[in-house]
Amino acid sequence: MSSRTPNGLDKLGLENIGKVYYNLSYDELQAHEINNNECKMSSTGAAMCDTGIFTGRSPKDKYFVDQAPSNEHIFWGKVNQKIDTDKFDALFDLTTTQLSGKDIYVMDVYAGSSEASKRSVRFISEIAWQAHFVKNMFIRPTEEELETFEPDFVVYNACKTANANYKEMGLNSDVYACFNIEKNISIIGGTWYGGEMKKGIFSMMNYWLPLEGKLSMHCSANVGKDDDVCLFFGLSGTGKTTLSTDANRALIGDDEHGWDDHGVFNFEGGCYAKVIDLKAENEPEIFGAIVKDALLENVVSDNAGNVDYKDVSKTQNTRVSYPIEHIVNHKEDLQAGHPNNIIFLSYDAFGVIPPVSKLTKEQAMYYFLSGYTAKVAGTERGITEPVTTFSACFGEAFLPLHPTEYAHLLGEKIEKHNVNVYLVNTGLNGQGERMSIKDTRACINGILNGSINDAEFETLPVFDLQVPKTLAGIKDNAILNPKNTWDDESKYNETLRELANKFIENFHRYDGQGSEFDCSIAGPQL
Repeated sequence: MSSRTPNGLDKLGLENIGKVYYNLSYDELQAHEINNNECKMSSTGAAMCDTGIFTGRSPKDKYFVDQAPSNEHIFWGKVNQKIDTDKFDALFDLTTTQLSGKDIYVMDVYAGSSEASKRSVRFISEIAWQAHFVKNMFIRPTEEELETFEPDFVVYNACKTANANYKEMGLNSDVYACFNIEKNISIIGGTWYGGEMKKGIFSMMNYWLPLEGKLSMHCSANVGKDDDVCLFFGLSGTGKTTLSTDANRALIGDDEHGWDDHGVFNFEGGCYAKVIDLKAENEPEIFGAIVKDALLENVVSDNAGNVDYKDVSKTQNTRVSYPIEHIVNHKEDLQAGHPNNIIFLSYDAFGVIPPVSKLTKEQAMYYFLSGYTAKVAGTERGITEPVTTFSACFGEAFLPLHPTEYAHLLGEKIEKHNVNVYLVNTGLNGQGERMSIKDTRACINGILNGSINDAEFETLPVFDLQVPKTLAGIKDNAILNPKNTWDDESKYNETLRELANKFIENFHRYDGQGSEFDCSIAGPQL
């Protein structure tokens, strides 16, 4: 535990603060979690907590204060909802009232491993395991850095309160996650789910960095022995963490990154992996990371602390957070050079997208802006089975700016650094079966070692995607063309056209954004 009091504690708006537990060590956090009856211990030494009735994010309860100058940049709509200053102030009072007169946990951390781009963030909570989550997920300052730490942004987590007046305020529910960009604060109430804190800061990085000409990305990243860098874009549950965690490559990070003139850098200092059906033989690095200092969420265990990863009685969104140091082969400075390869991961619920396709730059822009996948069960409230969706930039829920702002930056960087881009389907085939992890790994390996470029390609009709006919490590090369996995070719063709129509309809949202974003350039044709 740091012996000092956080700088600027008197500026937080809290009254009669009790004990301040400041940047506790992992051992101290574990003691608090047990003494507070917040956590139990697994047989491997990881803490196990429950996040209450909310086991996923609450995107319909996310708001930005409508005020200048930030309101001139924010892309308002269902993702970025407006709240006026009076309502925000009322919720801020509710939040600070809840946290006043209490013992509090304060965590000072960094978002961003790049010295030129990082932000200093302070988290305040009543809950020890939420401080543990923050310690896992963000970059941990040294004791020397804490001496002069001044937060650029403050997150108040008052999960024990809720907004009883939400109907009178015209809000969605008693849950709230609100951002005041001008005041550099955010407030959370009504939900205990740790992911709200993580994704809240990601949303802010997605606001700050593009305005500085830096690309912020919902992706994982790793680097090979020859310093070749690969980015994996995808929504939660599509395989970003699993596929980027590779014993033969150093992990830069598993979820959130920036890309500036120097290269790629992680926003975080830890990983947040889904553990549903986790097996050591399929995901040995993640399985091995669930030891002391890791934090499991909403899992089921026996009295001895043995976790049953198949049990989804609490949620299908069972997760673990752990410091990136738990991955033996990780990039210590959480940074690397410019990418050689970019992979878009999509969970295709229709079974017509190939396991792997090579994209042109124009197709890369198209599929980035489309962000096709299916929302996976449990990731958000109300999602109980895969639902087809288009999420711009593979992370629309976290984009405060218009999606084309991010696409412009991506296109510029792909061209400048001559990056190869691929689309990989981690979803279903024509039999309704999910792609095996072994076959998906073989596709990824073919991209990383360059052998995919030696393959003979054929063209997928309608979508005009370039598909390899053979690939090393694939047990049955016939699966590389999705048509071969269907029993009824006419049904395949019908479904292919059905999905193409969905792409075309979705991309009309970019009409009027200029010829660069014209659907006819690189999308499916009917």
